Amino acid sequence: MSIDEMTTVLEPRPLPNFVETQYVKNITERALAYIAAGFPLHLRGISGTGKTTLAMHVASKIGRPVVMIHGDEEFSTSDLVGGEHGYRMRKVVDNFIHSVLKTEEDMRKQWVDNRLTVACKYGFTLIYDEFTRSRPEANNVLLSVLQEKMLDLPSAREGDSNYLRVDPDFTAIFTSNPEEYAGVHRSQDALRDRMVTLDLDHFDEETEINITISKSGLANGDAPKIVKVVRGLRDSDAYEFAPTIRGCIMIAKTLQVRKASVSKDDQIFRQTCMDILASETSRIGSKVNQDRVKEVIGKLIDQHC
Repeated sequence: MSIDEMTTVLEPRPLPNFVETQYVKNITERALAYIAAGFPLHLRGISGTGKTTLAMHVASKIGRPVVMIHGDEEFSTSDLVGGEHGYRMRKVVDNFIHSVLKTEEDMRKQWVDNRLTVACKYGFTLIYDEFTRSRPEANNVLLSVLQEKMLDLPSAREGDSNYLRVDPDFTAIFTSNPEEYAGVHRSQDALRDRMVTLDLDHFDEETEINITISKSGLANGDAPKIVKVVRGLRDSDAYEFAPTIRGCIMIAKTLQVRKASVSKDDQIFRQTCMDILASETSRIGSKVNQDRVKEVIGKLIDQHC
């Protein structure tokens, strides 16, 4: 493997501070079963449901090196497969006769394999994060990879064949947001039909509490109170966007920095909850909507803290 190829590969290490509750174990077991049966995996869900983290966790269980791609509107097929980048120059100096100097130069473009080709060639695990942010035509190359286990390569690539047989150990894990999200393209039916989709929702309460503790170091007795406030707001209809586990972590980390207590009588705690949750759930900047959210938050703090 070349140096350029090695720089695209991640080691399949367990994630630090990863929380594995029964909810997470269930998703992981299902995912690994589909992969063992030979199907690509697709984790789909709204922002904050842990898609990328779960994809990395599943990849660590597989144990193969990981190649990661992040979907991008500007992607073309060459960004996935490879292309001609830079130049390779060869210079020959012939000075056999001391009074005669003869030089030859040969300059041509250098082909560089991109991440999809590297993963297919060596049987690595591909994580294609937010793949629907790439245009469908850029992702068409995946159809033959997932179905026929063949990668169609441009004729400009050096080698005897324009087709690369996909290594049997190759595994593909995709993540995506729902199609109604801004910047998300509708994926091809043919591509979706080749993968098993697991739709992810917000974590259960036990998992959210454990993640908040793990990511912030907050005391075990305080984390459940924060989670109850966030989940209570999520169950209301006051928000524009549902609050996620990220809100819990942000509140908990801020309280650690400011040395505030999780109490309805602590003004720092109350203000932190309102600042973070109002900004997370009201992205259009509507004061009326933010005031409504803050009113609900105040009641939830009084109820649970």
